[in-house]
Amino acid sequence: MSLVKLTIKGISYSQTQNGAYALILNEVDGERKLPIVIGAFEAQSIAIALEKEIRPPRPLTHDLFKNFADRFDIVVKQVIIHKLVDGVFFSSIICERDRIEEIIDARTSDAIALALRFNAPIFTYKNILDKAGIYLKINPPEEGKTPEESDDPLTNPESFGLVGEENVTGESYTQYSLAELYELLEGAVQNEDYEKAAKIRDEISKRES
Repeated sequence: MSLVKLTIKGISYSQTQNGAYALILNEVDGERKLPIVIGAFEAQSIAIALEKEIRPPRPLTHDLFKNFADRFDIVVKQVIIHKLVDGVFFSSIICERDRIEEIIDARTSDAIALALRFNAPIFTYKNILDKAGIYLKINPPEEGKTPEESDDPLTNPESFGLVGEENVTGESYTQYSLAELYELLEGAVQNEDYEKAAKIRDEISKRES
């Protein structure tokens, strides 16, 4: 079976499952997306690994695993999403130490959180992507455009979609100055409130873009 390389498209909040998120993986040489339901902690860990400017004051579980592996010269070479059963994805972490390769079973969310920390590629098998890959769009087509002509290639899965910050937490950071936002960001990181930190970073990015 041929392997298909995936990249992370983003993380969206579940509108139907309380406390759940959808990790959206993107086919590198194609248009299909692979949404995977993950928990809040794993979503937070993946988001922190993607957001290079947010550094936890203490290592998270996946950071601890990375530090442990580095100390004992263990390298994660790649992650393979190898099975799909009843909507649940199964993954393997391919590791190497002293030129000896080992395969370790893992939850897909944990495997991807570790792959990001090791800069390891993520793959799945073509038959899994054929079965579970879908074409998505986050935003509806612009007026006057067909779905194919819309600028955004990502569409909502049936049960997931990006929710505005005000809808999720009731908080908005638009009223703060840029200097105040940086202070809030530092405080959120120190308090290990990474969800808040990521939202503040989004607001800063909008201002500085």
